Amino acid sequence: MAMGAGEIDLANPDSYVERVPLEWFSWLRRNEPVSWQREPTPNRGFWAVTRHRDVAAVVNDPRTFSSATGVTLEEMRRDELAARRSMMEIDPPGHSRLRRIVSPMFSRRAIGEYESFCRDLARGILDGALPRGELDFVEEVARQLPIRVLARILGVPDEDTDKLIAWGDRMIGNMDPEFTEAVVGRDDTSAYRLLPFRSPAAAELTEYGHAMAERRRDDPRNDLVSMLVHAEVDGQRLTRPEFDNFFSLLVVAGNETTRHTITHGMLALMHHRDQWRRLAEDPSLLPPAVEEMLRYGSVTMQFRRTATGDVELGGQPVREGDKVVAWFVSANHDEDVFQDPGRFEVARDPNPHFSFGCRGPHFCLGAPLARMEIKVLFEELLPRLRDIEQTAPLSRLRSNFINGVKHLPVRVKLA
Repeated sequence: MAMGAGEIDLANPDSYVERVPLEWFSWLRRNEPVSWQREPTPNRGFWAVTRHRDVAAVVNDPRTFSSATGVTLEEMRRDELAARRSMMEIDPPGHSRLRRIVSPMFSRRAIGEYESFCRDLARGILDGALPRGELDFVEEVARQLPIRVLARILGVPDEDTDKLIAWGDRMIGNMDPEFTEAVVGRDDTSAYRLLPFRSPAAAELTEYGHAMAERRRDDPRNDLVSMLVHAEVDGQRLTRPEFDNFFSLLVVAGNETTRHTITHGMLALMHHRDQWRRLAEDPSLLPPAVEEMLRYGSVTMQFRRTATGDVELGGQPVREGDKVVAWFVSANHDEDVFQDPGRFEVARDPNPHFSFGCRGPHFCLGAPLARMEIKVLFEELLPRLRDIEQTAPLSRLRSNFINGVKHLPVRVKLA
């Protein structure tokens, strides 16, 4: 198919409503692996980095490609950045100090302790959803497990998990009119410019988190909110904005990406029945299958960095202050790294994907937790299924950031 750079619009969230345009990324990798992409004002445009090796160069070099001025395409003013700065917008060594606050809750030992209640939750969710026969897999299965696990870790009461889901949906879905009353890039969202994701839902979520923090100051418990409230960085407790942004990041990152990976994993197995049979016959393949779900789904499609000086990247002269966007979804389909990347292979090895930002100093702190949740869910789900088929078109998230599925109607036949 004939194509030119002028036909490619990676910034437009409408470009991802039907599907991820993998053919665009394939063309860019072959012809313009580091290409300049225009954006609507007030944004100035960005360099799209699409090859695996160039993405690696960007995410592994925070001195040259900084996160400090933002990790999304939005270009924030100083007051906006100061109000909304989370761990993601801080480079090492400050980033590393903040990670150490919560890292004990995501250690290998801690993940092992979480697995038992995660499995109990997965069984309860599946016992409630699958016997209905026809259901929305996203609503009734995929979105349920990650947030309920996270709520336990945070110390949020079970009865409040639906609130967290709704707030997280509205924040990460800030470009989708199904989820937000203030669509970024289309509506006037200036009233919310000091809030995470420029979302009115962030005000409700942070107020909820702050109320929890106040209770934990006098009544600390063995949960993540208590850890954040009583933690010290360089001898000082987290300020209210620091806590609120940390809490918001944990709720969104700990829920949205995992649930979408579960959905993409189910879709992949439905579309690659031979791989489903192989996995069913050999459950020991689940760990590499989870890695392939992460690669194949590529939920977090990109992260932005900013050049701290003039540099050459992929043969292009990048200038100081330019936005440099590492497209993980493209790197995860790079033909020079992955044989037949459009094919879902449960035993793919090696599989050096970039999903969940699992490389570089900003690698996802919750990646081991997400892997465990996905593995446990499919360990419990697959033996229960004789068949599952899609009954209507799926509905995708309008976003240039998250490769998300909002609704997946299915019919289930139990084993």
